[in-house]
Amino acid sequence: MSTVIEISHLERAFGGAPVLRDVSFQIEAGEVVALAGENGAGKSTIFKIITGQLQPDRGSIWVNGRKIDKVDTRLARELGIGIVPQELAPYPELTVYENLFVGREIKTRFGSLNRAAMIGEARDMLNVFGVEIDPKTKMDELSTALTQIVEIVKATTWGASLILLDEPTSSIPEQEVKRLYSIVRTLRDRGVAMAYTTHRMAEIQEIADRVLVMRDGVLVMNSLVEETNADSIITAMIGRDLDNLFPPLPAPRDVVGLEVKNLVVDVGKPPVSFSVRQGEIVGLGGLVGAGRTEILHAIYGVKKAQSGEVFVSESKLRLGSPRRAIDAGIAIVPEDRKGAGLILLRSILDNASLPRLRDHLLAGFLRLSMRRNSVVDAMEKVSLNSRSVDQTVGTLSGGNQQKIVIGRWLSDETRVLLLDEPTRGVDVGARREIYKIIHDLAAAGLTVLLASSDTPELIGLSHRVLVIRDGGITGELSRNDLEHSSAQEQVFRLASDQAVSTI
Repeated sequence: MSTVIEISHLERAFGGAPVLRDVSFQIEAGEVVALAGENGAGKSTIFKIITGQLQPDRGSIWVNGRKIDKVDTRLARELGIGIVPQELAPYPELTVYENLFVGREIKTRFGSLNRAAMIGEARDMLNVFGVEIDPKTKMDELSTALTQIVEIVKATTWGASLILLDEPTSSIPEQEVKRLYSIVRTLRDRGVAMAYTTHRMAEIQEIADRVLVMRDGVLVMNSLVEETNADSIITAMIGRDLDNLFPPLPAPRDVVGLEVKNLVVDVGKPPVSFSVRQGEIVGLGGLVGAGRTEILHAIYGVKKAQSGEVFVSESKLRLGSPRRAIDAGIAIVPEDRKGAGLILLRSILDNASLPRLRDHLLAGFLRLSMRRNSVVDAMEKVSLNSRSVDQTVGTLSGGNQQKIVIGRWLSDETRVLLLDEPTRGVDVGARREIYKIIHDLAAAGLTVLLASSDTPELIGLSHRVLVIRDGGITGELSRNDLEHSSAQEQVFRLASDQAVSTI
């Protein structure tokens, strides 16, 4: 095999603080390398240097045997380097096919855009993933997961020799992940080199040939996957052994905290009915587009339901208003924390107090000291790692950002917590901390409704799982069902309309 890229003694610091320290490795043609590490370990910085978004303070880069003194984004593209970033950056006002062909449009012999040809080729590209997306759909109408798929398709169809995938499966359920694996294997067979950041241990063992582990800017592991295991990778990542990822489930109370009766979210969809007890964590499973997020949004009021009733502690909620939901004690942690959950350019203090700002008002004036004390107390409860509550949220890791979105609801007024992909893009260390927070909230009597595309998370964290397909509940798995070895298969079968075997 030939070396596609070689990194030698790479170093980079920000404000005097080292982010990369003497990092060296290489990737061969047809090799898939998993780059693992907690958030802030230096993975994304490496990707940004390789693609020319950042310049190293020291070190050398060779691409296909050619030493590159200074990489810029255009040169990286010319060298055959493609990237699918964790923070997606599509053109939301354009269609799917227009996004796929930006910069390489197909034209007619008269010089005009050949839209029919682009639509046809876009449909063929998407069919490789087995995902039926109308190429004429605007990007801003797609879910986060489907947007991710389009970005992956865009990066893998123009002939790159090195593809960098930054958490590509963070919002993709099992079915789409397996399709991505198939694409990765096909590209590997064609000699394409790939570097793949992920927090999922099973993913590393499934698709990677070699694993590199970063910790505090230092490369601490460079091993063949077949010669290591999940425990050693996790220990290398966090510098210590990790206890069981999921804490023991607390015992639910006998009182119903949330009851949903005949809720019809969209026209033509079946009515949904279920209840969740106080202290109970009920998971919502299903494939992309199944309707899990829509159910949460209808309960919270950001989406208008067609019909149905919702009760919080036996009190009927008037649907269609987030303000009324908040007043009733319902809180939400959205899937897109950076787009819908946080204002990245504002402080922790501003973000954490935003949903309940009026609680800190007196005669129309903001009681600054009361607000600060309340936020400091809430952030201590979620073990937020920051300099102070005045720190800008955009400078924090994904795990700490998620802690803010959860922690700002920690008050006596919150009775029901709606969680939509609560650990998306969060490293394994922070993930365990978030699981502990969710566990403690349930143990204190909070009612928790959890939507997740991560099936092990869904199984490990839930008392029960309701599987959603085409907007309706297609099955329910009890705690006993979830403890069975075939639980993941059962969730997938229910989600994909396959016959369910007897547990």
